[in-house]
Amino acid sequence: MEYTRGCEHPQEACGVVGVYAPGSDVARVAFFGLYALQHRGQESAGIATADGTGIRIHTAMGLVGQAFHERDLEHLTGHIAIGHTRYSTTGSNRPQNAQPVLVKGPEIELALGHNGNVVNAAPLRKTLEEWGAGFSASTDSEVIAQMLAWAPGRGWQERLAYAMRQLQGAYSLVILTKDTLLGCRDPLGVRPLCLGRLGEGGWVMASESCALDHVGAQYLREVEPGETVLIDQSGLTSIPPAVDTSRRALCVFEHIYFARPDSVLDGKLVHQARQAMGAQLAREHPVEADIVIGVPDSATAAAVGYARASSIPYAEGLIKNRYVGRTFIQPDQRLRDLGVQMKFNPLPEVLWGKRVVVVDDSIVRGTTTPHVVNLLRRAGALEVHLRVCAPPIRHPCPLGVDMATMRELIAAGRTVEEVRQFIGADSLGYLSVKGLHRAVGGSSQGFCNACFTGNYPIPVQLELDKLALEVEEPSTTQPTHIPGR
Repeated sequence: MEYTRGCEHPQEACGVVGVYAPGSDVARVAFFGLYALQHRGQESAGIATADGTGIRIHTAMGLVGQAFHERDLEHLTGHIAIGHTRYSTTGSNRPQNAQPVLVKGPEIELALGHNGNVVNAAPLRKTLEEWGAGFSASTDSEVIAQMLAWAPGRGWQERLAYAMRQLQGAYSLVILTKDTLLGCRDPLGVRPLCLGRLGEGGWVMASESCALDHVGAQYLREVEPGETVLIDQSGLTSIPPAVDTSRRALCVFEHIYFARPDSVLDGKLVHQARQAMGAQLAREHPVEADIVIGVPDSATAAAVGYARASSIPYAEGLIKNRYVGRTFIQPDQRLRDLGVQMKFNPLPEVLWGKRVVVVDDSIVRGTTTPHVVNLLRRAGALEVHLRVCAPPIRHPCPLGVDMATMRELIAAGRTVEEVRQFIGADSLGYLSVKGLHRAVGGSSQGFCNACFTGNYPIPVQLELDKLALEVEEPSTTQPTHIPGR
């Protein structure tokens, strides 16, 4: 799969999609929605559908195209669907942890897809087990599903109000019952979720607006932090937040790296935000050079922005093999030793004898960047000046991003000059936190930038164990009743 532990970039948690469209092949709509969100997770994929009487589900390991065959989609009948593509941040990469997760409470059965990370999942799971809930996986997502299935209340508004008061962390959810589709976003709005219309009577929700474009849906708006959108035969109902939502904390890495450039976040096209980051980098860290190149593909727009603002010509100096790693066949030792050369190929005819500004989106562990610098030098670059769209990453993320531990972060405990020496560039310039916020069109009050500043939007345990919910023998107990609460 394309992204693996220890790679240079931070890794997202998941992508989710929800479809309510009577008369449409909703499983196929969800499938192509997930295709558009493949960049958010490559470990497993799944779709659940409902037809008013029951729920059907299919999950499998691998990419979306590997997880589904035509017969799988034909089996997933109904007029409601949710889909999920996963990158694990809580729970190991195994079939039992694939989503959507299906659970049954005393009065309701539901399937759920989750993007984010709940930091208090372990104590919540213990409480739910005392109530009688059974667990078969080791994810915080199953804890959320069981919380909703067992929550006290006579309807969804009361169930959701109870769950939101218990859950701490980041969660964008798509939820399916036999006759209802729900989309829910945590009160801080850490992870994105948007809403669109599909034809005359259909609705689609997804992590990013690019998924709406892929299935022919019209983008309407973002689901607000703390809001739940409920869709059933009566139409769409917005359930207002049950808790305080005055503080917003959208993960700023959605703009830097996670989201596709053709998605819209907070009313701004991501491609434009990345160009603005590059332009701001040029203003903060100018340098005399002959060409500007980007590390493809996530830094291409920023490199164009840097070139325009600096009046240094933009060029393509690195070609990316977009399919590297998308196989389960392991390279032999000789091929492994080639390392970054299997992912990027330089263009010596473009680089030879040039002073090169190379723009990248982020440096996390510093494992790949020195190899990229060496690759450019071997291709004939006289000077290599690295410019980075993200400020120095000095703190881990417990809210749904596999950022690395504090010990693994190259900028933690090092000065910029020490990082420059380590990666071997002639100069190194990071975008400032203030400059980043200016580029994405907001203030620090609207974003989570804790990986740069250490100022987390909620109290967190910095070194969370992603395998904390693993169990040797998964429980298969079926919930039957709730003891008095």
